[in-house]
Amino acid sequence: MKQVSYLLIALVLSFSACKSEKKDAKTESDAEAVPAVKFVVKPEGTSVKWTAYKTTEKKPVGGVFKILKFDNKEGATPQDALNNLSFTIPVSSLFSNDATNTRDAKIIGSFFGAMLDTEFLKGTIKVTNNSYVATVTMNGVTHDLPLNVEITDERRVSMTGTMNLKDWNALGALESLNKVCFDLHKGPDGVSKTWEDVAIEVNTFLRKS
Repeated sequence: MKQVSYLLIALVLSFSACKSEKKDAKTESDAEAVPAVKFVVKPEGTSVKWTAYKTTEKKPVGGVFKILKFDNKEGATPQDALNNLSFTIPVSSLFSNDATNTRDAKIIGSFFGAMLDTEFLKGTIKVTNNSYVATVTMNGVTHDLPLNVEITDERRVSMTGTMNLKDWNALGALESLNKVCFDLHKGPDGVSKTWEDVAIEVNTFLRKS
């Protein structure tokens, strides 16, 4: 009788161990089957805004670049997706929603037209230790533009920075623009001024794949 009892206990223990191993194996298999989430940056979900300033009162003049070109970029995190993202912006896509429909032509012709390599702005976003920099090439000069970055909901990204035009040897182009906009850039004091700094804001929405 004792032998029969021992045999039953052994069979129960063996069956339980077998079930446990199968369950663990299934759990591991299920975990491996779950695909890793990827964050994807897409051109159609990205916008580039700029704000320049005129008059000694520093009145803002804002606009956008309507076209931003880059290949879809993905990564395991938002930072990975943005890191080493290279982009190209056609200067001709500049748009300031000017009621007179004359401002854009002046900026494109007298400002960018006074530079070297006037067709495109180019750059690469780099992320190092959670610090963001856009390496921007304009007027034949490549210079770093530090960016302040805010990421919300792991998907909405806002990047802001301020370009000082002298860092891209663009003060001559700025003077060229101020000449054609001389009277328009006068304030109440009668002084015509176009400022050297331009605020940049890039917004994008990351898709999960």
